[in-house]
Amino acid sequence: MRLHRKGVIGATLAVVAILAAACSSGGGTKTSTNTTTGASASATTATTAVHESITVASFNFGESEILANMYKDVLQKAGNTVTLRDKLGAREVVEPALQGGQIDLVPEYVGTVLEFLNKNAGEASSDLTATVSKLRDRFSPLNITVLDPSPAADQNAFAVSKATADKDQLKKTSDLAPFASKMTLGGPPECPTRPFCQAGLQKTYGLTFKDFKALDAGGPLTKTALANGQIDVGLVFSSDGGIADKGLVVLDDDKHLQTVDNIVPVIRNDKVNDAVKTALNTLSAKLTTDALVQLNKMVDVDKADPSAVAMTWLTQNGLL
Repeated sequence: MRLHRKGVIGATLAVVAILAAACSSGGGTKTSTNTTTGASASATTATTAVHESITVASFNFGESEILANMYKDVLQKAGNTVTLRDKLGAREVVEPALQGGQIDLVPEYVGTVLEFLNKNAGEASSDLTATVSKLRDRFSPLNITVLDPSPAADQNAFAVSKATADKDQLKKTSDLAPFASKMTLGGPPECPTRPFCQAGLQKTYGLTFKDFKALDAGGPLTKTALANGQIDVGLVFSSDGGIADKGLVVLDDDKHLQTVDNIVPVIRNDKVNDAVKTALNTLSAKLTTDALVQLNKMVDVDKADPSAVAMTWLTQNGLL
């Protein structure tokens, strides 16, 4: 479960109030400067598929912007009118807006959003099918549909430098067992007590580290400390494009400590029809974690525009 995607509640009510004023309850407003319109309806006949007016939102980080642009593009190709509200904010802003009808569709993360909805009740697991089923149960009373999860996932992971991996022949997390007592673990300050961080490594893998260094949640401090040898093992996120850029090696979670966090479209029931489901599910099926890593590198490391990155990938993969 991604530790850095929980956001701060702070200004939630104020932001949602602004959203309510800015958006119609159907989410089809065209007042946003990011509004784009799909195919012309001038040739519509009685037998033409229903076209929806859909507002897609993203969280305020690059990967979510890429995904939201992908959703926008494939839905437009299917003839829908799409409004994009990118960088909307943290989950504490986005989810109330989705439930309230100010937005219609969000690229979500299976395990993280389930634990958000259930207030960290521990329902998410390493079983994708079971976790998606529980997520659908949580969203159903809110009139929100959970579509097919993608093979692409973005979850907690632990990495080492390539030099360390080569020296100690490390490929999976359990390989750390003979070495952990001489290693320093790095991660966010809360890592020592978190069940998916240091506490989980000790409980699930029996790993006790020599020391812990408080850094950030999979960010530049952790990756730089790994690359420079200031720590031996660090918490990262599996789809981070900066991992390869720093020459780091992600260890396989062979005992399944982490919950699944596959990407999944969640959409309001009144915006779902067969064409919308087909467009989004086809996209989800084609997207892999490896592809997501490369896309994230283009945006986060190379500073490419998320909308251009999304469109290029969709075109290359026959979706546009």
